[in-house]
Amino acid sequence: MNLENLSENRCFGGWHKQYQHHSGVLNCAMRFAIFLPPQVASGQQVPVLYWLSGLTCTDENFMQKAGAQRIAAELGVAIVAPDTSPRGEDIANDEAYDLGQGAGFYVNATQAPWNSHYRMYDYIVDELPALIETHFPVNQQRAIAGHSMGGHGAMMIALRNPERYRSMSAFSPICNPINCPWGEKAFTAYLGDNRDTWAPYDTTVLLPNAQQPVVGLVDQGEADSFLATELNTDVLEGVVAQTGYPLEVRRQAGYDHSYYFIASFIEDHLRFHAQHLAA
Repeated sequence: MNLENLSENRCFGGWHKQYQHHSGVLNCAMRFAIFLPPQVASGQQVPVLYWLSGLTCTDENFMQKAGAQRIAAELGVAIVAPDTSPRGEDIANDEAYDLGQGAGFYVNATQAPWNSHYRMYDYIVDELPALIETHFPVNQQRAIAGHSMGGHGAMMIALRNPERYRSMSAFSPICNPINCPWGEKAFTAYLGDNRDTWAPYDTTVLLPNAQQPVVGLVDQGEADSFLATELNTDVLEGVVAQTGYPLEVRRQAGYDHSYYFIASFIEDHLRFHAQHLAA
């Protein structure tokens, strides 16, 4: 699989690089960013954290705003940030920000016209890691994290693939997408009207049936404007309390949905992942 290097920047002794490649799964060109910590310069293979971003974001938002590279360089962890959806003139889209390009929701679409390209679940779980592990000095110790729509994606993917990830974490995740406006709109479009097909993409449905736990951390700002209508954090907290699943949910007073929130606690998340990646 050919990679086109779009940019590279020296960063905390390592490198931030941006690439484009053709995705056979998504049937289009895709872009991702990768931070390689300084440890790779000595030939060391390092573990990798996959970061899934939220609605409207690209591969650039987290890498430019979260301030994660300094700690990742210290810990010797690579970070991979894919785009949030297929993109292009011939790719199905919608005028609204919460459907179509920039809003892939990390599902495999089954409904036309979305099913021609929108298979972000397969891209994140299989195609992208295979590409990363072929072309970069990373090992197979993986963690996954994300924000908002990406927080939904990270937890859902980890719960469905516990053998692939040592740990998972999320900021402000859409915890119960089958019961919120964002999720209902996207799942109806991508998956159809049969709500039974939605359940495999909902963290609060998957978690009680998990056979192999993936240790997790969630931070939720209490000043988040989407908390009451879209995120359903209380539903997740209830399921965790009921099942005893090893997922810590922290409420952070005064914090909102922004990257200021992510930047404030990303060090905690990176150190959390590094601990389990090294185990």
